[in-house]
Amino acid sequence: MTIAAPLPLRELLKPIKDACRLAIGKEETGAALAATLALIAQGVKDLHLICLPISGLQADLLIGAGCVSTLETSAISLGEAGAAPRFSAAVREGSIQLIDGTCPAIYAGFQASQKGIPFMPLRGILDSDLLKHRDSWKLIDNPFMPGDRMVAVAPICPDIALFHAQAVDRDGNVFVGRDRDGVLLAHASKQSLITVEAQIDLDFIQDPLRAGATLPAVYVDGISLVAGGARPLSFGEQYRADIAFLRRYAKMASSEAGFRECLDELMSLHGLALDRDLAIQA
Repeated sequence: MTIAAPLPLRELLKPIKDACRLAIGKEETGAALAATLALIAQGVKDLHLICLPISGLQADLLIGAGCVSTLETSAISLGEAGAAPRFSAAVREGSIQLIDGTCPAIYAGFQASQKGIPFMPLRGILDSDLLKHRDSWKLIDNPFMPGDRMVAVAPICPDIALFHAQAVDRDGNVFVGRDRDGVLLAHASKQSLITVEAQIDLDFIQDPLRAGATLPAVYVDGISLVAGGARPLSFGEQYRADIAFLRRYAKMASSEAGFRECLDELMSLHGLALDRDLAIQA
């Protein structure tokens, strides 16, 4: 579809309902932090959150706010800032269902969905104890070489992919840059909702410097213009992560009160207000 104009952020997020299978990418792909905070403010809940293949602050905020019932990932971490405190607490307390994976297996599942095939073969998880806990991974024989074992990874097909990108052109094509996981997220999911730093009056598909790193508008279901939409995380060459905040969050968010204080700070950063009675699922 062609996007006539970017949507207000609240309008962009309307398709994300309770119990949605929501896919997000790693920080380098573009974490839509402003959109994530808006979802928290709206009180969305019971999300099945799927990370391609990992996440950090974005997932930790959704978990801490009580928006997530199921998490499918290979890791949640704040990187050099430390462990993700609300994720760690949720695992200890058993308040979320954790579907553990590996980076290659999660990529394989998304690629199977992208290609419209029933499974993607993978060898790297042979004999892993994770096979005992994953109904969506099956041990099979190579049909061309009996006795040659491999794992069939079922498709991962989220309802919606949500990520942040560099720019949208006048026709709704989205420039994602070097990290192409945004393209995979959009191809594998039923819908893709994208926040962008800027709108540029060009046709990226006809631009030889951008065409190879552009997601065509046919894969885009909604765009919102949100400059700084990944802050306090880094976003490409445009801005760096606020390491001081992330380190403070890693310490403070180990408690519910500290998490709420950090959440308030982030809401203010993005000009959002939190309705506590609606949003925080204590």
